[in-house]
Amino acid sequence: MKKTILLPAILLLITVTSFSQGSTPYDKTVIGRWDLTVNMDGRTAPSWLEVKLSGSRTLVGYFVADGGSARPISKINSKEGKLNFSIPPQWDRADKDMVLEAQVNGDQISGTIHSSSGKDFAFTGERAPLLKRDREPAWGAPISLLNKNNLDGWHPSGKTNQWVVENGVLRSPKSGSNIITDRKFEDFKLHIELRYPAESNSGVYLRGRYEVQVEDNKGMEPMSTLFGGIYGFLTPNEIVAKSPGEWQSFDITLIGRRVSIVANGKAVITDQIIPGITGGALDSKEAEPGPIMLQGDHGPIEYRNIVIRPAK
Repeated sequence: MKKTILLPAILLLITVTSFSQGSTPYDKTVIGRWDLTVNMDGRTAPSWLEVKLSGSRTLVGYFVADGGSARPISKINSKEGKLNFSIPPQWDRADKDMVLEAQVNGDQISGTIHSSSGKDFAFTGERAPLLKRDREPAWGAPISLLNKNNLDGWHPSGKTNQWVVENGVLRSPKSGSNIITDRKFEDFKLHIELRYPAESNSGVYLRGRYEVQVEDNKGMEPMSTLFGGIYGFLTPNEIVAKSPGEWQSFDITLIGRRVSIVANGKAVITDQIIPGITGGALDSKEAEPGPIMLQGDHGPIEYRNIVIRPAK
């Protein structure tokens, strides 16, 4: 009688153990957000990856290349610290999927991107910092980042520069280089005013990594890639863009990853977390201070009254 009871019990234990061992068909060590640096034919480019658990068995995520917006990853395969996934092209003209293969070692990651164009690019990276602050900052005195006469304190991103300053207005009359402050900042409050012609497009990059979208979107439904959004990540409550040719304003507060945006006097994003860098970022070194960068490669744009209050 005892043998009859004991045998089913052993079989049940084996079944439960086998199920437990097989119920986690993924490697937990790969889960997280990763700041990547890609070697693209001698040029370094920032990138970003998020790996997260969907349900009990499937890893999914988001990927940001050196351009474009965050793209969803429907499935990430992982085993013994290795991961791989494929993702359709976004702005690439090729039809071939991009494939990423990586190896995770603790807080470090490395691997290869097999691009849609057919080229292979090696990358390295590390876990993205949380950027949590243990107290609210005390704000310093306002600093004007723009004078009325010249580009002192700024430099172009490319070899050529189309930006000019006229009567206190920073103008990019045509598509060309982005422009970047010489100074770098950590946490800050930023006031900036802008004006664009019809169908133009620009962006204000916070720490040179997180783009606040500037675009002619009056009357459109809110999207993360439209006016006032954190490009590809955070959607504004409403589109408050004015008509082309009118001066408009942003008041932006950035504390760690927390961002609040008041656009044209209305709060459109309030104390939201920016997950990672956006396409077009200068680098992926999120733990470091960074500059203010203004996008000038998508059409004519004007900025004025650029005032920052850094945290003490």
